[in-house]
Amino acid sequence: MIKSAICWYDICVDKCKRFDYLVLLAIRIYLIPVIFVGARSKVLGFSGTVAWLGGPVAEGGLNLPFPQLLAFLATGAEVVGLICIALGLFTRIMSIPLIFLMSIASAMVHWKHGWDAIATKTMESTSRLTEFMKWLSDNFPGRYNHITELGDPVMLNNGMEFAMTYFVMLMVLFIYGGGRYVSIDYWLKKAVIRRCGVNTA
Repeated sequence: MIKSAICWYDICVDKCKRFDYLVLLAIRIYLIPVIFVGARSKVLGFSGTVAWLGGPVAEGGLNLPFPQLLAFLATGAEVVGLICIALGLFTRIMSIPLIFLMSIASAMVHWKHGWDAIATKTMESTSRLTEFMKWLSDNFPGRYNHITELGDPVMLNNGMEFAMTYFVMLMVLFIYGGGRYVSIDYWLKKAVIRRCGVNTA
């Protein structure tokens, strides 16, 4: 009975694995707007990125050496990475600089704020927001209703949660690639194998 259940389970898993390329495609599609936002902000605000990287810590900067070079490398990695991840082109290779950027972001920007991206109910910032929303409701109910009509306001904590989520997703792409059938990498590899006459059987 147990052996039959295990065999049935293994058969189901093997059938599900046939669609693993859809999971990899979903990860790539999910990451496209994430990378786009970062790339766009760096391109349009390049001087601000340079100032942030090289600015003193006391003023919110990172005080890093060669800020212009670092800003150029970060911007280039995100712009090229966006294109490659979207197309599934050189997916593993382009995942490396993006993973590096996520690691730097987590370590230098988000680490000090802890894990949570959104402040929890027990945090002081959330308590202050709650007090403000109560005051707004009591004194300006019309504005309160306008603000809360589409959802409850939350306090951004800017923790590591989102950055680490993207980091893990990029690690998956680094290990497994862009996916069969749905990436240029897959078709390039098939073309090279066919051209070289490599037997994959």
